[in-house]
Amino acid sequence: MAVCIAVIAKENYPLYIRSTPTENELKFHYMVHTSLDMVDEKISAMGKALVDQRELYLGLLYPTEDYKVYGYVTNSKVKFVMVVDSSNTALRDNEIRSMFRKLHNSYTDVMCNPFYNPGDRIQSRAFDNMVTSMMIQVC
Repeated sequence: MAVCIAVIAKENYPLYIRSTPTENELKFHYMVHTSLDMVDEKISAMGKALVDQRELYLGLLYPTEDYKVYGYVTNSKVKFVMVVDSSNTALRDNEIRSMFRKLHNSYTDVMCNPFYNPGDRIQSRAFDNMVTSMMIQVC
């Protein structure tokens, strides 16, 4: 189960951040922003290979004692960061991938909205409901 999901713009400012235990919200914001260094590092390590192949999933960015941080980057360099509780050992890599694909599809729906200005904070109710369902689902 995801405890924090973030959508980060190409210029590294947050478009959307949602975390479930609201008392740890600042901690999750910090984890998301520190993970951006790992995202940039993985993207630069892939170099041209990222452009050539269709694999957008970056995998595990870094583990901590309590959480694991996963990353995903779109073709337009928008980054998705997901913080998952480490105690959930049933969550496999392919399930994380499918969660990111679902998040990417919902993000695409937001971008297709003619009333959304790219670069603004995401305030879509449908996107928020989808993120909420990803956070409360137990795999």
